[in-house]
Amino acid sequence: MKTALSIACACIAVYMLMPFNAIGAGGPKPEPLPKAKTIAELAERYDSSRCVDCHEEAHDEWSDSLHAKSILGTPRTAPTIITAIEKGLKLFPYSGVKEDSDITVESLMMCMKCHLPQLDEATDDVAREIVATIRSWQQAYKDSDMDKAEELEETIASLNIGCMVCHNKMAIIHKYADGYPQPDTVYGSQDGDHEDEDYSKMAVAPALGEAIFCGQCHGQGPNFELDHPSQCATAYGSYLFAYVAHGGNESCQECHMHKSELGHNMQSYQDETMVEMALDVNVEGRSLFWRKDKASGVIPIGVIDVEIYNKTGHGIPDG
Repeated sequence: MKTALSIACACIAVYMLMPFNAIGAGGPKPEPLPKAKTIAELAERYDSSRCVDCHEEAHDEWSDSLHAKSILGTPRTAPTIITAIEKGLKLFPYSGVKEDSDITVESLMMCMKCHLPQLDEATDDVAREIVATIRSWQQAYKDSDMDKAEELEETIASLNIGCMVCHNKMAIIHKYADGYPQPDTVYGSQDGDHEDEDYSKMAVAPALGEAIFCGQCHGQGPNFELDHPSQCATAYGSYLFAYVAHGGNESCQECHMHKSELGHNMQSYQDETMVEMALDVNVEGRSLFWRKDKASGVIPIGVIDVEIYNKTGHGIPDG
């Protein structure tokens, strides 16, 4: 057994060191685009409405997903970002953030690495504009100014995990082997020409259908590459170590897109179909009368037993 294990480990090590041919259609690292200077400019750069004419079904599915409002959330996410600033950044002695005017793109990446990865293409003014917009939106609700609240909510929702975040910016994971995403290319499962003025090519993204693709944001735990790691989503880590390690072989996409028939409307606890797929719940209850004491006499009580069985490929709740 020891010899066999040694041979297996040696084979894995050799494989990891072997050069291998790129199977994606990436290319050299492109020159970065000029930094977006406003929310509107950044939103326009990743506006998914450009895709709706040819991909109406996928666009409509996506529009109902939380990816379409990744900063706004349910709308729980946006207030949580403010909490992270007030109860985190402003209290950390070395964050450099004491006022909203001190906020930078870097300081927000503890949230935006997943909720808005394209923020790295914007100036610090955009980071501060996002915070100011969320605060104004909260104040509008407090003032019962619903017209203003809806307008600001629309602005917040314009920043999201849209089509080109997944199908371009984050499409290629192993960039040394497969190349960097090219600015004129939409990545998916096909090669060829693409009828779009800016994205005129289609190319294969090797990992787009694999769980590791989702793991970029729905990760393994703390983002240790950041100056201040945050412990947030751990679904992919749980998937690897509690599901795959015990023989599970289905990907995130198989459950959240295909089996659920939700497509690009990738849901979790908010969707009844996903809840039924995820959990078996058995509830048993019984009532009885119990004599407490002479003064209280006999009182009715209820006993409820709830048994929940997790059928997912990861711990729940998680993100």
